[in-house]
Amino acid sequence: MNWMYRTRGLSFGLLTTFSLLSLSVISLSGCGKSETGVDDAAGSAVVTDVDDSHGGWWCVEHGVPEAECARCDKSLVAKFKEAGDWCKEHDRPESQCFICSPKRFDKFVATYEAKTGHKPPQPEK
Repeated sequence: MNWMYRTRGLSFGLLTTFSLLSLSVISLSGCGKSETGVDDAAGSAVVTDVDDSHGGWWCVEHGVPEAECARCDKSLVAKFKEAGDWCKEHDRPESQCFICSPKRFDKFVATYEAKTGHKPPQPEK
């Protein structure tokens, strides 16, 4: 009679192990769809699902995070001006004026790459 309890426990343990192993394989494999494509001309990764609606986290038009884009969200202008971060010549935050200093874009590129793993699209304006 004891052998029945031992085999039942063994089969339950094997079933549990098999179930956990199966779930692990399924969850780690994912769907296999990629969020990036390869640009054949340049040979680098490019974004294939860019959100141009200003509803995402990145402002494609201006090349900065949407939450920091004073050119889209005019309520941020006063904050930048009060901090002394304003380019009067180009009417945008100095820290986001890539016309005066294209190197300023590097900071935002690093933020984008840290979040997505690839380079951001070039700002349109």
